[in-house]
Amino acid sequence: MSPELISILALVAMFVIATVLPINLGALALAGAFLVGTLVAEMSEDDIVGAFPGGLFAILVGVTYLFAIATNNGTIDWVVRASVRAVRGRIVAIPIVMFLLAALFTAIGAPAPAVAAILAPIAFGFAAEYGINAMLIGVLVAHGTNAGAFSPISVLGGIVNGVLDEAGLEGNDLALFLGSLVFNVVCGAIAFVIFGGFALVHQRRIQPTDGADGGTAVSVPGGGKPASGVDPSREGVTDTGADTGTSTDGRAATTATKTGKEPAGTGGPESAPARDLRLTPHQILTLTGILVLCVATLAFELDVGLVAITIAVVLAITSPKAHKGAVEKIAWPTVLLIGGVVTYVGVMEEMGTIDYVGDAVAGIGAPLLAGLLICYVGGVVSAFASTVGILGALIPLAVPFLQTGEIGVVGVIVALAISSSIVDISPFSTTGALLVANVRGMAREVFYRRLLVYGAGIVVLAPTAAWLFLIAPGWLD
Repeated sequence: MSPELISILALVAMFVIATVLPINLGALALAGAFLVGTLVAEMSEDDIVGAFPGGLFAILVGVTYLFAIATNNGTIDWVVRASVRAVRGRIVAIPIVMFLLAALFTAIGAPAPAVAAILAPIAFGFAAEYGINAMLIGVLVAHGTNAGAFSPISVLGGIVNGVLDEAGLEGNDLALFLGSLVFNVVCGAIAFVIFGGFALVHQRRIQPTDGADGGTAVSVPGGGKPASGVDPSREGVTDTGADTGTSTDGRAATTATKTGKEPAGTGGPESAPARDLRLTPHQILTLTGILVLCVATLAFELDVGLVAITIAVVLAITSPKAHKGAVEKIAWPTVLLIGGVVTYVGVMEEMGTIDYVGDAVAGIGAPLLAGLLICYVGGVVSAFASTVGILGALIPLAVPFLQTGEIGVVGVIVALAISSSIVDISPFSTTGALLVANVRGMAREVFYRRLLVYGAGIVVLAPTAAWLFLIAPGWLD
């Protein structure tokens, strides 16, 4: 058996093991890089360690560190509450607001699972209290996390662009971001129609509660802890009853009544009066820091990871209390995952496996068919495994094929990114599993079955749609 084939089979085995067992794929990949590199490729340990992606490490740590501080100091919670107030109690606007918030948070660097962990309890709280279809609001949260997932300062966007830079291929940051954004907006609009969004147009408005100072505040139904108290590292929250109105920690859900009075004992940021929407100095500094990150990276092309870490350190120094626990909330499992997978891919590249696979794909003789196959591999595998890991492995494997010039690079990369990320709505993925774990307003078993059907439809149709609109026309290149 050739060394190239051994390295490929080892990679497949890693994905299978990581899917079946609760073992981080990155740890398996690092071990595989050591074993395959030394025993099969006869590489030195220094060469193996040299394949570790330092730039991607800085991006992953920096953006998740900054987002953890923004969560700790209540900035994210403020954005959620301000957005809910902005719809002025219109029930039909709530699912749309959840979509937009999810897209915003992932676009500024938050990992999709963290966003789902924060927004899912709030979104399903609205579903339970105000008769919104749980499938509608859950699917829109999932599509929202994907809509912003490939911005230039996001985790996935940084990974894709970093891999392309290392491969010497010229990508298109704007096309990658807008392609995923538009694709998920269209899918979200279809889901809005399918799951009864228009039926909400004529439903009553949420009755605002009276604030102590005579102001008003929209009361967000309980469905978990407030956004500022959610640990993004949690894999899910098990609620105690789908329709009981009880939150996951046993407290009564906060409900807005037609009399304008709040239930006794409620409180927290969601039921706060209007004056509580005022930003604290540190929250203003945090929002300013995020704006600086966008300008510095987009306008001046500074390194996303290093700028994010610098801003996070400034925020930590100015408010040590908000920094407490932030380091622990950095997406360390994701850091290990992408670091290990990219290191193993580096070993495969040194062995000649990348050229081996690229030549095999190019040998199909039909570039458009090869592009479609790559999209389906990314979509099907990512529905059960890690999107980060899939992108880190598939893009390098497609490089030799793309370098032939027979098919547009940008179109293939954007289509592959969409195909590999949009399937995260599957209940077997982290985002989908978080939705199932936090669902309210619908029996969990029913929601799981419906999400499974919807996710299967996405897996079957999304790669073809991405290929049809992005690769076949060739208009991106």
